[in-house]
Amino acid sequence: MFLEPLIAYPALFIGFTVAVGLLIGSFLNVVIYRVPIMMDKALRAECAALADQGADPGSTPAQDPPFNLMVPRSACPACKAPITAMQNIPVVSWIALGRKCASCKTPISVRYPLVEAATGILSGFIAWHYGYGGTALAALAFTWFLIALTMIDFDTQYLPDQLTYPLLWLGLLGSLWHPVWGDGAAPVTPRDSIIGAAAGYLSLWSVYWAFKLLTGKEGMGYGDFKLFAALGAWMGWMMLLPIIIFASAVGAIFGVVIMIRQRKGKDTQIAFGPFLAIAGWFALVGGNAMVERYLGLFAHD
Repeated sequence: MFLEPLIAYPALFIGFTVAVGLLIGSFLNVVIYRVPIMMDKALRAECAALADQGADPGSTPAQDPPFNLMVPRSACPACKAPITAMQNIPVVSWIALGRKCASCKTPISVRYPLVEAATGILSGFIAWHYGYGGTALAALAFTWFLIALTMIDFDTQYLPDQLTYPLLWLGLLGSLWHPVWGDGAAPVTPRDSIIGAAAGYLSLWSVYWAFKLLTGKEGMGYGDFKLFAALGAWMGWMMLLPIIIFASAVGAIFGVVIMIRQRKGKDTQIAFGPFLAIAGWFALVGGNAMVERYLGLFAHD
């Protein structure tokens, strides 16, 4: 049976997961690039539909060609030459092509292989940390979602519902099987998961409105509420405090560095989603041990 060697040999399972992670990383590059465009196209289509309500009933609005995660085929952004399967091997193709498009020799951003490599490495770590089983599979899905959300928010300062909602529902449904996150972590029961989702959303929602009423400005977006709710659904309400503390601390340090290096003022907008995602991932692999060792909260006998 195909799965038996993966079960019997942990090193083989880790290597296999790294390879799958590299392939998933290649797909995540597509997700990161196309989902914001799909969102923009959907918004424009809705606006066009509203504008066409008063138009001639006999007129037919122009239809854009299909654009989703599957079509059109991946191509060079500069010359539009299709990318072949051999040119799409994660990391290896980028090196073999000399970091340039095979057709027009336009430089290929280093970010593509970095996303692929990071996905492969993190996937391998998950396989090593949890071993073969359903928990590793759930943690892999969690990790892949967070990578995509991190990069999209970093690029656009948007956290698309197409990713945050599935992540939230996966967390809620996963609690039915009581997955264990990390050494010594308590099972995330459906009760903890539901409370975590509600508390995650409402806590940032409350901060958002308090900040807006006091300053007249928006300190964060609704996507942050949904991502925090998803993290609460996956890890329960007890992990929300250490996640938000870690995310806020790292975000504050990063913000200060950006302001100093780019000589920008305190009103500089910085996406908060990536820091929530990073904190959530560390909470995933640290479990309650992170709380017990560093914060001394919610310790279990």
